[in-house]
Amino acid sequence: MPKLKVDGIEVEMPQGATVLQACEAAGKEIPRFCYHERLSIAGNCRMCLVEVKPGPPKPQASCALPAADNQEVFTTTPMVKHAREGIMEFLLINHPLDCPICDQGGECDLQDQSVAYGKGHSRYTENKRAVTEKYMGPIVKTIMTRCIQCTRCIRFAEEVAGVEEIGAIYRGEDMQITSYLEQAVTSELSGNVVDLCPVGALTSKPYAYEARPWELRRTLTIDVQDAVGTNIRLDSRGRQVLRCVPRINEDVNEEWAHDKTRHHVDGLVRRRLDRPFVRRDGKLVEATWDEAFAAIAAVEHGGSVAAVAGDLVDCETMYAAKSLVRALGGSLIEGRQTGMAYDTSSLSAVNFNTTIAGAERADAVLLVGTNLRWEAPLLNTRIRKAIKRGARVWAIGPETDLTYKVEWLGDDLSLLGALPDAVMQAFATAERPMVIVGGGALKGGHGAALALVEPLGLVKDTASAGSGHGWNGFNVVHMAASRMGGLMLGYAAKGGIADLHDAKLTFFLGADEVDYSRFGGFKVYVGHHGDRGAAAADVVLPGAAYAEKAGIWVNLEGRVQRGERAVFPPGDAREDWSILRALSERLGTTLPFDSFAGLREAMFTEVPQLREQGLVAFDWSPPALDSTGQGWIEGYPIKDFYLTNAICRASPTMQRCSQELVHGEAFAEAAE
Repeated sequence: MPKLKVDGIEVEMPQGATVLQACEAAGKEIPRFCYHERLSIAGNCRMCLVEVKPGPPKPQASCALPAADNQEVFTTTPMVKHAREGIMEFLLINHPLDCPICDQGGECDLQDQSVAYGKGHSRYTENKRAVTEKYMGPIVKTIMTRCIQCTRCIRFAEEVAGVEEIGAIYRGEDMQITSYLEQAVTSELSGNVVDLCPVGALTSKPYAYEARPWELRRTLTIDVQDAVGTNIRLDSRGRQVLRCVPRINEDVNEEWAHDKTRHHVDGLVRRRLDRPFVRRDGKLVEATWDEAFAAIAAVEHGGSVAAVAGDLVDCETMYAAKSLVRALGGSLIEGRQTGMAYDTSSLSAVNFNTTIAGAERADAVLLVGTNLRWEAPLLNTRIRKAIKRGARVWAIGPETDLTYKVEWLGDDLSLLGALPDAVMQAFATAERPMVIVGGGALKGGHGAALALVEPLGLVKDTASAGSGHGWNGFNVVHMAASRMGGLMLGYAAKGGIADLHDAKLTFFLGADEVDYSRFGGFKVYVGHHGDRGAAAADVVLPGAAYAEKAGIWVNLEGRVQRGERAVFPPGDAREDWSILRALSERLGTTLPFDSFAGLREAMFTEVPQLREQGLVAFDWSPPALDSTGQGWIEGYPIKDFYLTNAICRASPTMQRCSQELVHGEAFAEAAE
């Protein structure tokens, strides 16, 4: 491990570290534009110049210079200061002076560094060059005259997203960044280039000219668009969420977020349920809360009561509904809306045991019935990192583009019992083998996949990877943010949702993917959007979306995470738990809590694992299931990545992404 001095401070760095990293370890701030710790080193901008001895008598780019023993690095000498001023002056030669109208204003690296390291004036009097705008799709807005050619967007597209659709054309001063043939970038991670861009060349198209960063109130919460549990920050003004950006969490999403996470927020203010409705003479009509509760109280259910949890619901809402169903004499609760009925007797057998971060350490991967690119995009990026480290990937299911090389074995689930010899040999020699089972294979292949644990050596000892010991390579990918929390709370009927079809009174908690034609009893919908569930209900009770309430969610690896409320629900809408508490009082079965804190304490008493944030260690105890793979994988559960829930279906941005990126229907802007 090399030891060096930075401005007289001695630091010891791991082998392979750069001088820039050594400077940061010594507490020195080094300006940079092209360097990013999660991307390859380009050395384009030269802003990170430092003086190094022994070495050439000129400043050197610290981002591309390896740290070595006995180096002396100087970051504040007159030579370094003069060099940085010169680089900044060159960068600003062609940059337009349009900060007052630039969406990057207040968050711009170029602004900050020009003040800190640049000169107070410009000597350039020639004409500035101008670059025509490029079309990159419905997510990314381009003003390429501002571009300083740092190439962060190019490297992200190639190295992280795996979609080589952004590149550079021409040379020198004429160099331009563009998408392939100026078509929309098809990656579901394209919005991340907006965060990576250090200037205002790439900005968010849906957020254009909406607000300045200092006007916004920031709230830390958890994304519910998939089961990964991306850590996000919601930026709101007044009663509207205007922006969603990722937070850094190395164990979950690193610092990325997919486009559905970023840009669903305009759907939070559209198609909202803001008052109760009751069905009369076949039509839903507005009602008061008392009238809606009275309609429910009039139902003669005889204890035949059930609850169905939607994909976005928090644990507190599910627990309140479970308590109400139990108080009314029922016991049927379910969260798998689409009819899946896999065994849940052992949660370790339906958990992502390797952990999200651990997936990038795998050296042999078998995907079974999963399109990770749509079901869990940020888990897919981890598999890409594993491949860069030498992992091989095989897959059973219909062929699709996962952004990396996959050896497709076929669509037949019976292959699980007769894997090719080459696959068996690769897993036999692998130190960290991994199998990932998706929703397309759980019905006919769950038991067959579990039967592979011993032959493929997936579990190296009895401890799961989440406990920090050993290796557990058996994983199930869920697609709903509420799934693991629901399973911990018991939201899994033995026969799946079919067991609930005959219930005389059913509560639907934001459940919009259910086949309502199979439910003959009285249907009560508690949710936030006027989608499929509200259209089929007998009574609609307006609830709060995830951004309008605090809550606990458990992601696909069993990680308990908490989110806070960013804004208030619209109109007469209320938080879901308070609706169920008030309804219980009207029904004569008052629930034993009258505050959110009281609800949480009751839930923690029943399910202690939800009390503390972090990974839940599920004991590895797989059930004995039929080990024969049955049927074919005809397709994957997600048919349209951008329209998977009620919020997205209400979002104009997500509708446009679906139309252009999934269905190939070009917009007028793209045609121009």
